[in-house]
Amino acid sequence: MASTNGTQSDRVQRPGKLDGKVAIITGAGAGIGEAIAHKFAYEGAAGLLLAGLPDDPLDEVKADIEDQYPGTSVETFDKDIGEQENAEAAVKAAVDAFGKLDVLVNNAGVLPTLAEIDEYPVEDYRRFVHNNIDTTFFMTRAAIPELQKTRGNVVSAGSEAGWNGTPQFTPYGPTKAWNHAFMKGIAGEQGKYGVRANCVCPGPVDTSWTHVETGPMDEDTVETLTGATALGRRGTTEEIANVYAFLASDEASYVTGALWLVDGATTIVHGMPGKDVPEDIKSEPEGKLTLRFQRASDPADAPTR
Repeated sequence: MASTNGTQSDRVQRPGKLDGKVAIITGAGAGIGEAIAHKFAYEGAAGLLLAGLPDDPLDEVKADIEDQYPGTSVETFDKDIGEQENAEAAVKAAVDAFGKLDVLVNNAGVLPTLAEIDEYPVEDYRRFVHNNIDTTFFMTRAAIPELQKTRGNVVSAGSEAGWNGTPQFTPYGPTKAWNHAFMKGIAGEQGKYGVRANCVCPGPVDTSWTHVETGPMDEDTVETLTGATALGRRGTTEEIANVYAFLASDEASYVTGALWLVDGATTIVHGMPGKDVPEDIKSEPEGKLTLRFQRASDPADAPTR
């Protein structure tokens, strides 16, 4: 089983890929966002501002990171960053706390409902636009002046759904395609200031979204998601976070305008090759991070450390 829960008594020796960097991570309270926050701290980030909504377990993620990685300072911001004034306030809070901004991670997003398009709730469509597009636009707009000062970078959440489209939640893919095009545009526009911009494009990931008990998926959808990968399984949040950390680091100094697929080959395979994958290959890899909210965003549902 990949790193999701557990205890960690020893402080982690950090590799330093992001040594001294300051980052804002949106949607940081659970799932991929929590893993990105831990991975950045693991790689030596000096300061993190974790952005989310008031009900997100931001304080718990902050406490976990400060316990495991005492060299990383953490602040939280719990307002709706899909509103311009809140996005600007989040950037200001990060700079006030840490003195600069090197990386913006636009991870916030939603996947509320599965339904055919003629029955898709209009209010959920509007939630897609607000949470998946408005957050990225307003946070990037607010962060760019600070990123120009540090020659920093933006890494946004794309998706294989932004390449392929997805039945049953058809509005989701277009919001991710918007992020793809937006990051390409930012890369072309901001290169003259030394600012890079990229997208991480996951396939099915082992979060609450892709489990029947905790997300919008039904059994048939879950079977299709995993069967349509070449590895026959979901990715882990840590596997996705690893790519975010690389793109945010100076190791990726010549990578900009890229759509980085982390999808188990979902975008290129045909049929259901995952059904033929042996069980030992389907097993999720052991990770290095100790995470509590990979599948649970409610602290009451998450294991204690």
